[in-house]
Amino acid sequence: MTYFNTENRINLQLPNMKFPLFLIITSCSIIFNIFSGCSNNQTKYKNQIEKKKTKIVSKVKSKKDSLLVRGMVLIPSGTFNMGADNDQGFEDEYPKHRVKINSFWIDETEVTNAQFKKFVDETGYVTTAEKTIDWDEMKKDLPPNTPKPHDSLLSPSSLCFNYTSSPVRLDNYSQWWKLSKGANWKKPWGPGSSIEGKDNYPVVHVSWIDAQAYCKWAGKRLPTEAEWEYASRGGVENSIFSWGDDPYIPSYANTWDGTFPFKNTMEDKFEFLAPVRSYPPNKFGLYDISGNVWEWCYDWYTFDYYKLFQYKVADNPIGPSTSYDPNEPYLPKKIMRGGSFLCNKSYCTGYRNSMRMKSSPDTSSIHAGFRTVVDAM
Repeated sequence: MTYFNTENRINLQLPNMKFPLFLIITSCSIIFNIFSGCSNNQTKYKNQIEKKKTKIVSKVKSKKDSLLVRGMVLIPSGTFNMGADNDQGFEDEYPKHRVKINSFWIDETEVTNAQFKKFVDETGYVTTAEKTIDWDEMKKDLPPNTPKPHDSLLSPSSLCFNYTSSPVRLDNYSQWWKLSKGANWKKPWGPGSSIEGKDNYPVVHVSWIDAQAYCKWAGKRLPTEAEWEYASRGGVENSIFSWGDDPYIPSYANTWDGTFPFKNTMEDKFEFLAPVRSYPPNKFGLYDISGNVWEWCYDWYTFDYYKLFQYKVADNPIGPSTSYDPNEPYLPKKIMRGGSFLCNKSYCTGYRNSMRMKSSPDTSSIHAGFRTVVDAM
């Protein structure tokens, strides 16, 4: 992921999964950027990227329909302005352009621990973070003769946040991101932690691949980036945030208050994750569409994708066919939206409607979740 200072766009690439590789590099004292030598592996996800319609539920006509869209909101068709609304926008949020969106259903909240547990209980699914890293598979994407790291560095792991002991410069994310062995959706902060009593918290440590598996089981899909932003705006044109333009964020979203990553003053009442529905919904009735956890979208990320629609209306766009991030040109990435409990105006305004984030499909972390969609036409 890339976080940004509001004055200068700072490249703070969060390790992708290749995410353990960043930490493997550090541990092995390899002095080159491992990503720069990776082959383009987008074909790896060929069978997982095709966007298919769900069952179309224009009206709830049966018990089966009712069960499918329970806990979801019907978003009306419409056209809106997509892209940056103020001077905090970055290059990949421009140009602002018109987008047509067909009606769809979307979850009122992020998928919760209870919902994800039901999926795992019924299917036996094992998430990305729970799997040992396959070195033989991984090395295919690395420069020739890359040394194999110690087996301990290939153990099932995921990324967790750690406070710093004092204020720090925001140009070295390894000061607050750590690869935690044993961290996963059931143990979000690693061994010794649990989700007991937290059924209504958003599930985290899920990769895009995990989210896709859940969607397939549920008969749903991930929202496109355009659907997500349309839903976030709540029918209000050109607003900066999902709630409007009021700059006092703690009243509306779970983000970082205070000095990141040293001190969280918790003006929003929460130190880290918050239960879903802890803040007022937007005008479409959606909770936590800003803050709490980043939400996976269907689309590949390409930094200049919006330029395709500078002089025409985008009709239900589903994103580019391939990914390209100039910061890491060989690593394919999927879109994430909405910001998280770690977003702070000093470096990351991810809670803005138009803010675009991206990460590799196999990345998982303490602040990554998702919500799902059902087609209505």
